[in-house]
Amino acid sequence: MNKLIEQAMTSLADVFKRVDGIALDNQKKVLDAFIKHRIALRHFAPTSGYGYDDVGRDTLNRLFADVFGTEDAIVSPLIASGTHALTIALFGLLRPNQILLCATGRPYDTLNDVIFGDGIGSLKDFNIGCEIVPLSNGLPDLEAIKAKIQQVKPSVVALQRSRGYDMRPALSVNQIREITELAKSYGCTVMVDNCYGEFTETAEPSFADVLVGSLIKNPGGGIAPTGGYICGTANAIRQIEGRFTSPSIGKEVGSYAGDYRMFYQGLFMAPHVTAQSIKTALLFSEVFSRLGYQTLPKPTDSVDDIICSVNFNDEQKLIDFCKTIQSVSPVDSFASPEPWDMPGYNDKVIMAAGAFVQGSSIELSCDAPIRPPYTAYFQGGLTFEHGILALDACLKALGIN
Repeated sequence: MNKLIEQAMTSLADVFKRVDGIALDNQKKVLDAFIKHRIALRHFAPTSGYGYDDVGRDTLNRLFADVFGTEDAIVSPLIASGTHALTIALFGLLRPNQILLCATGRPYDTLNDVIFGDGIGSLKDFNIGCEIVPLSNGLPDLEAIKAKIQQVKPSVVALQRSRGYDMRPALSVNQIREITELAKSYGCTVMVDNCYGEFTETAEPSFADVLVGSLIKNPGGGIAPTGGYICGTANAIRQIEGRFTSPSIGKEVGSYAGDYRMFYQGLFMAPHVTAQSIKTALLFSEVFSRLGYQTLPKPTDSVDDIICSVNFNDEQKLIDFCKTIQSVSPVDSFASPEPWDMPGYNDKVIMAAGAFVQGSSIELSCDAPIRPPYTAYFQGGLTFEHGILALDACLKALGIN
């Protein structure tokens, strides 16, 4: 093993111990929920047609609600992505002439057309306005949020927990709590894009009205093949389920002819796999920081998502980094990623993702918009050992043996 990696692992020993402690607490919480809901073989059976009385689907909803500390949930392979889950939630919660307030800066690129698009069925097309409160030095600006709430009187306040394509730390549960309490004091509904943040702390931001995420990120444990979740209050889920299917039937229908086992097993594995990803991100951050690159998170930071950001300040170095990550993937290692105009993004994007589940970023992966300062967003790792091997390959590509 490269000596720089060995030194970094030694210095991170206490941090890794803390991460493992969080994983243990979360594993107990998940196990207790499985036992409480008496999960059995019958819950894994496929269904067809309308899916009436689908015990696998309905129990999975209750299981997620219990684990995430909310009253109700929609968990489904019929949700195509995290962006789809967010779209369903936004259209369920908002009505024409109301205002959405994005309180943590401009939302992730794939939501741009959902909110601001012209003539494509966006929120804007339904005369739903959107106001944005910029971050202040990478952190939520509570005074600016308060002033904007007083000014525009939004119906929904949206928070993005993870960094997206910004060089800023993810939001902690306590930071989300502060904004939520402020927004609720003015009668606003609060929706949290919880993606990449699940199981990074011992509690989820269940005090918000709605939590949204993808199942091919943290809560799928690298096993769920598709899907998304929306957890929240009973009232919020009742509004959203009418947009998920139709107002007349809500979440009482929706079959899945595949095997539900992967969703249950993925949730069970999620605390451990998330910890593997966090330790991989911290190791990359520590080593690249020692090499003089600007990175996040720092080992002393609160780690509230699974992402490591590395500023390369050079387009070719960024592309080479992504190519190296692809080369040490278990799937499609022979492929060579190139920047391309990916649907839903404002800039060309390069993605390295040699994953068992296509596009899964709880598996070792990396993506980046091709724009200054040419920051790579590295995430995932089903095993920490794979992360070590990938980092070793990156160092060799830089000529560091």
